[in-house]
Amino acid sequence: MKKQILVATSNQHKLKEFRELFKALDLEIVGLADIPACEEPEETGKTFEANAAIKALDYARQARCLTLAEDSGLSCDALDGAPGIFSARFSGEEQNDDANNAKLLKLLATLPDNCRSAHYTSAISLASPEEVIQTFFGEVHGSIARELRGKNGFGYDPLFYYLPFKMTFGEASPEMKQSVSHRAAAFAKLRDYLTENWESLAAKSHCK
Repeated sequence: MKKQILVATSNQHKLKEFRELFKALDLEIVGLADIPACEEPEETGKTFEANAAIKALDYARQARCLTLAEDSGLSCDALDGAPGIFSARFSGEEQNDDANNAKLLKLLATLPDNCRSAHYTSAISLASPEEVIQTFFGEVHGSIARELRGKNGFGYDPLFYYLPFKMTFGEASPEMKQSVSHRAAAFAKLRDYLTENWESLAAKSHCK
């Protein structure tokens, strides 16, 4: 039976990125749509790590299998780290990317270029039904552009300007973004951990 791991997200963009990142490993990526209905846990944590851990453990217990959950977002220095853990809901509970980007642009409108620094953070928690095993972190630093640029990626990508590329993540190809992204950095640490410890984790790898 092929090794399975549940990626606990209903965000199809994230699930697609995880499947791309896992492509080189002999793992079947199972999404929430592939298992019996699970109740969504309340994200009550005050950090990316706390929310990732809450989601990973809750879904692992419901699905009875090894589970990954990620919490990620954008932090702007001029906004004291906002939107941070509220990145997806920055403009309201409907989680609208266009509205979130519009709000961010409005808040930063009067700031000069040297005050628009920002970074993406990714926290990926790995959990069994019994416990949170470990959390892996990644960051990528850039700045906020003055207008939306590019149609690739999702979330704040059309505003996130990455100096080494001289373009936003919205303009970069998926391959370019994945080579430097916060999610890819966290995943690289996760991948190494899974490779080294899979034998001991294997008994927890089949989702119901």
